[in-house]
Amino acid sequence: MTGEKTKKVHARHQYSFGDVSFNILNYTFFALLTLSCIFPFYFMFINTISNNDLVTRGAITLFPQQVHLQNYIAMGEVNDLWNSVFITTVRTVIGTVIMVFASGLAGYLVTKDEMWGRKFWYRFLVITMYFNAGLIPWYLNMSMLGLTDTFVVYIIPMIIQPYNIILVKTYVESIPGEIEESAFMDGAGFWTIFRKIIWPLSKPILATIAIFGAVAHWNSFQDSLILNQNSPALQTLQHRLYNYLNTSTNLAALMGSGASSSDAAIVAGAFNTKVIQYTISMVTVIPILCVYPFMQRYFEKGLMLGAVKG
Repeated sequence: MTGEKTKKVHARHQYSFGDVSFNILNYTFFALLTLSCIFPFYFMFINTISNNDLVTRGAITLFPQQVHLQNYIAMGEVNDLWNSVFITTVRTVIGTVIMVFASGLAGYLVTKDEMWGRKFWYRFLVITMYFNAGLIPWYLNMSMLGLTDTFVVYIIPMIIQPYNIILVKTYVESIPGEIEESAFMDGAGFWTIFRKIIWPLSKPILATIAIFGAVAHWNSFQDSLILNQNSPALQTLQHRLYNYLNTSTNLAALMGSGASSSDAAIVAGAFNTKVIQYTISMVTVIPILCVYPFMQRYFEKGLMLGAVKG
């Protein structure tokens, strides 16, 4: 009966001119906003599969022309590219897992009054978000710790992320305290409560910081460029593609400057900087676009509904 009454109320509801106008403007705005977010990726993609000469002239705007996959095939033939993909993938998986666990545990601990020096350590953590020593001291510190030219230099410095800990702390504080009190009364300790209660209930925020961490690890470039410059086998995907882009650009400029007009055209087609930039961008962003939809569902709230019984 209640459902029927609700349907009748909605059926009798008449939308005013203001309601209709607001809905039209609202849907139009968000449709344009969505299009503005999607179009750059679409534009890069159609330029990577279109004729390179047309791309150079800027003739590709909305639809691909003379479709081919040679740019991606050429990218796959870059020396040691797959090794860099492996290094970046392993780094992203291991680094993200450790970072999420450390952020979850630290975020939970700083909410406990029993933690020694809790306020001091939390404030010290927040200060590091605004002040740092700079690039040279950072490099010297990594060098003195023996982390240069090693794989662990990708993992250890990124374990503790103050912003992620703050997010977890805020989320944990929103969990009703009655849940922990009930667990304490049943004899559970802090570790048991964290593992069996706090961790499962914190899935939305943990998934959020997991995406942050995975994107940061996947796109990280500076640490590979500076700290592992003497270890080509440890170069990340971003670093390898950066070297490929520089090599292609310099070679095209060098060969084009001393070549005839016909040869210069061939060189420009073989080393099209714009096409290479588009292809590199797509190669680096596609994995993130594939993973994100699977994590999106964890953003939904509502896990706390019914957790506390009156």
